[in-house]
Amino acid sequence: MPLPMPAWRRRAVLRTSALLGAAVTVGPLAGCASTVPVAVATHATDPVCADVVLSTPDVLGPGLHRLATSAQATTAWGTKRAPVVLRCGVQPPGPTTERCETIQTPNGPSIDWLVIPADAAASSTGAPTDWTFVTYGRVPAVEVHVPAEVAAQRSTSFLDALGPAIARTAKERSCV
Repeated sequence: MPLPMPAWRRRAVLRTSALLGAAVTVGPLAGCASTVPVAVATHATDPVCADVVLSTPDVLGPGLHRLATSAQATTAWGTKRAPVVLRCGVQPPGPTTERCETIQTPNGPSIDWLVIPADAAASSTGAPTDWTFVTYGRVPAVEVHVPAEVAAQRSTSFLDALGPAIARTAKERSCV
């Protein structure tokens, strides 16, 4: 005949059962989450990057709502298939011949961006191409990748909405 289970043991078994039940319930739901895979940047552990990412807007424009990402110091907007991805802590660019544009944020800071088409020949003819924007003269540097599908449908003027977050980085030089 088995001995009766002490009360403390019954409570422990009930707690464990409840936790396992919650894990079984939450586990399948977590698999449905739409996480954008993103490579972590070299200097993503810079504490300023956390501040930058937390300061970015939840929405960059119609259809560009925040998405979850898989890497530290990153965020994304849009769809998992064609996300606009921000990575903080990329290698700061040195002197360059890339096009550099200053974007003035309404009622806020101006941010210098290097404008880099994935396919220079396509961009010169107006054909769709991916675009990468990298802050110039700011540490840590921030990169925003805009897929061709997004650039073909809308202006990249949404970069001005990132100005207040990017302004949290240290400005060391400018385009001009």
